[in-house]
Amino acid sequence: MTDPQRGGRAPAAPPQSFAALRHPGYRAYFVGSALAMMADSIEHVISYWIIFQKFHSPALGGFAMLSHWLPFLFFSVLSGALADRFDPRRIIQIGMALFVAASLGWGVLFLTGTLQMWHAAALLVIHGFAGVFWHPSAQLLIHDIVGTANLQSAVRLSATARYLGLLLGPAVGGVLLLALGPAHGLLLNALIYLPLVLWLWKAPYGPRFRRGAPAPVRAVKGFSDIVSTIRAISGSRTIVSMVMLAGVTSFFVGNGYQPQMPEFAHDLGHGDPDLSYSMLLAADAAGALFAGFLLESRGLLQAKPRTALLLAMLWCCAIGGFAASTSYALALAILFAVGFLELSFNAMAQTLVQLHAPAPIRGRVIGLYILFALGMRAFSGLTIGVVGGLIGIHWSLALSALLLLSVTAGLLAFTPRTARPT
Repeated sequence: MTDPQRGGRAPAAPPQSFAALRHPGYRAYFVGSALAMMADSIEHVISYWIIFQKFHSPALGGFAMLSHWLPFLFFSVLSGALADRFDPRRIIQIGMALFVAASLGWGVLFLTGTLQMWHAAALLVIHGFAGVFWHPSAQLLIHDIVGTANLQSAVRLSATARYLGLLLGPAVGGVLLLALGPAHGLLLNALIYLPLVLWLWKAPYGPRFRRGAPAPVRAVKGFSDIVSTIRAISGSRTIVSMVMLAGVTSFFVGNGYQPQMPEFAHDLGHGDPDLSYSMLLAADAAGALFAGFLLESRGLLQAKPRTALLLAMLWCCAIGGFAASTSYALALAILFAVGFLELSFNAMAQTLVQLHAPAPIRGRVIGLYILFALGMRAFSGLTIGVVGGLIGIHWSLALSALLLLSVTAGLLAFTPRTARPT
């Protein structure tokens, strides 16, 4: 459409606030996924507490971290291929069923007093695979629900729902732990997943409801899909740069500073388990939640590759500032900014990957992005924790942020100024 008085294109309509929530289907998905994310967080709160009380095993704590992230590293593309081949609603329901099984398993074993270490390890693995089934298919489903025009809003709000669950989960989990005990608390927690499962049963989205000619169905080839997907996207600088951005940020920093927060709190003079320590733990989640609502209410920061990279570079600077901070108030403010910037560039990068992915392999491309974005977090404990044991966590976190800043600057030079859909 052109403007006859100017002889060119009519100005684009300003982005709507909370555009994705104008879709009834997305509103239902947003509520269901926020509840599921809260239930996920509740399970972590209660099960980790019981594991510590019963076993006092640092090795099991380390296994909990690996079992959560390594399935994303090895199986995200396979999960995305399944979402391409089959109905993503059903793949998500499989993930929800595994979450429910994990909560019920913990609850029954706590109730009967029969929990052993191998039980805990098995349930942690089940929980890790539940997330792998959920995430790639969920991104494919929200694309079906809102389409291309409101995709960034949907991705950003989905990330906001995740942080909302991370903030509410510990509070609700603590209440359930105190009021019902760990066993009954987790048995009740299993029910929180059901609204999303039931809505997905009849939700009018997925392959049968897509308009136009159906995309060609590709066979699921297992691990060889990783190589073929990398080859398929190698010609798109936008997808490559956003996938690489997800990978390097997760590898060098990720959430590897969170397990070290007790030492940071101690060095800031708030090492006791009081409100001040809890605020440090929640500050970046609060910043991300604020970013989601602010950016959506104003329709700000539309998805552009170079904008995502510049925001990531600011995030590196904020991480380095937190590592160097000696003031509790300043550290709290910087962590808030860390969360704000993290949601901003991650949601933008994921949106760009989805927008530019070839339709027949969109699920695989999303899976590849999640492989880098979440799977590489399994190694952030090495770059911060292990190196921190040698030179101190403040120096290791600052060094990781500096290296990441350098790599991101290189990606900025590689990324085109304008992105074209694949």
